[in-house]
Amino acid sequence: MPGAIHAEGLVKTFGDVRALDGVDLDVPEGTVLGLLGPNGAGKTTAVRVLTTLLRPDSGAAFVAGIDVLKKPNEVRRSIGLSGQFAAVDEYLTGRENLQMVGQLYQMSSRDAKARAGVLLERFNLADAADRTAKTYSGGMRRRLDLAAALVVSPPVMFMDEPTTGLDPRNRQQLWDVIEDLVAGGTTLLLTTQYLEEADRLAHDICVIDHGKVIARGTSDELKARTGGERVEVVVHRPDEIEPARSVLTTLGKGEVTVARLSRKLTVPVSGGAKLLAEIIRELDGSGVEIDDIALRRPTLDDVFLSLTGHAAEADEHGDPEDKKEETP
Repeated sequence: MPGAIHAEGLVKTFGDVRALDGVDLDVPEGTVLGLLGPNGAGKTTAVRVLTTLLRPDSGAAFVAGIDVLKKPNEVRRSIGLSGQFAAVDEYLTGRENLQMVGQLYQMSSRDAKARAGVLLERFNLADAADRTAKTYSGGMRRRLDLAAALVVSPPVMFMDEPTTGLDPRNRQQLWDVIEDLVAGGTTLLLTTQYLEEADRLAHDICVIDHGKVIARGTSDELKARTGGERVEVVVHRPDEIEPARSVLTTLGKGEVTVARLSRKLTVPVSGGAKLLAEIIRELDGSGVEIDDIALRRPTLDDVFLSLTGHAAEADEHGDPEDKKEETP
């Protein structure tokens, strides 16, 4: 049975650019799908199609079981959307912003005021509720924007790079809020360039590049595609590289790579921390002094590089809709 968000064969072109090239997505109810990719990959276009803001050239999409193309108004009543930049009225107070959203959804003034109060508490904005939004920090604006998307408690949420531009502390606060939402049963499609964000929040991940889904799976499944663990050793002197290479060749599970300028050697391994201790003993027994040694597991950065050949950062080609979002 299709999930709370379901898309089949979505295609969207802008002139010569094929922003979406047959995208399929499925997000089970109460889970998070991380849509991972660089700027220009097609993430924002996919969100705009699924939230009825953009009509695809071909394909089908359903949100909360409702046909996005045939019944867009019903879809809009079932979703919340938080974009890359806070869409708040800076001349209204935080409370007034939320009450206005409630009234736009045809809530009574009393209900809109009550809901605003609940959300201001939930997003740690109660102390600033009666200040104008233009006095808010960037993190406060992002929280207010997310609160506005939740005024009507939608069963399905779309968050398009919600933590773009936030400092680590504010990003962490938003992650906590998102986890609470999902624990309460909300289904979420999250687009992001922050690999740590997808690793932390998403039950499943789709990697998208140049309008195509090029990989999907859990974080662990995708990491497994890049190979296993690696040991990295930095020796103290250049003349210790060869004896260290000999030790790593014996204990490792593949070719030892050497970066001579930084005196770093890397080798694939299996055995985890136990093997790491053995390598340290063998290096010491061979008279090799080390400046640093680490057991490194694959990250989503490694996954993205292995799949696309480039980092998860702005791309000079690709989806014009994504690029439109890069500047407020």
